[in-house]
Amino acid sequence: MSQKFALVTGSAGGIGRAMVSKYIAEGYIVIGLDLGAQEGCDGFLPLQIDLARCVQDPAYLEQLKNSVQELTGTAGISVLINNAAVQLLGTAQQLSLDDWLRTFDINLHAPFVLTKAFYQSLEGNRGSVINVSSIHAHLTKKTFAAYATSKAALSALTRNLALEFQDKVRINAIEPAAISTDMLKEGFEGKDEDYARLEAYHPLGRIGTPEEVAELAHFLSSEAASFLHGSCISLDGGISSCLSDPG
Repeated sequence: MSQKFALVTGSAGGIGRAMVSKYIAEGYIVIGLDLGAQEGCDGFLPLQIDLARCVQDPAYLEQLKNSVQELTGTAGISVLINNAAVQLLGTAQQLSLDDWLRTFDINLHAPFVLTKAFYQSLEGNRGSVINVSSIHAHLTKKTFAAYATSKAALSALTRNLALEFQDKVRINAIEPAAISTDMLKEGFEGKDEDYARLEAYHPLGRIGTPEEVAELAHFLSSEAASFLHGSCISLDGGISSCLSDPG
């Protein structure tokens, strides 16, 4: 069996690290893209990449394609996981245009240009694209306008590209609710009671783990999920069934 390669964006984050570990465990070599420097290890090939620049600079994107081709050789990539995201919060009056544009460059435009850039490789391998969207694509809160709108667009993009890709490349999205990443925990630092309330609000009585997102991603890219195409899978512990009202 020939070596398979997976490309994961945001590979230094909590969900990204879980994705890397899962795919390595399943026999893949993982190429991890992140804005910060990372250390390589057996089965993991890091690249320090500015995704916003990939969107804005075609020559820089071409350099990335060449770097990936050098790493994969003729094998190409079999899985693309668009996981990287930024979450810039604020009211419509507080968010600057730069905040808005950066959110869309990372959360929506980068997945689009990377999918286009690596489509030929994915098609040759009958591969799969996994977009990490969010519960905010459907259910959101105040100050999340930029993030929620970008994730709603990412889920819509997933459905639309499935129509275009037909049976050549499968594409699906995961829409997680609260996941126990370092970023989430930092937001609740010194707020243990608030964190406990968040856990209790989920019907399962807890929030999700990065490993659970990675497990679902691997399933979606596997032959076991070969009839899933253009699907946006909720991973929320039942919280989207909860109605919060004054009563």
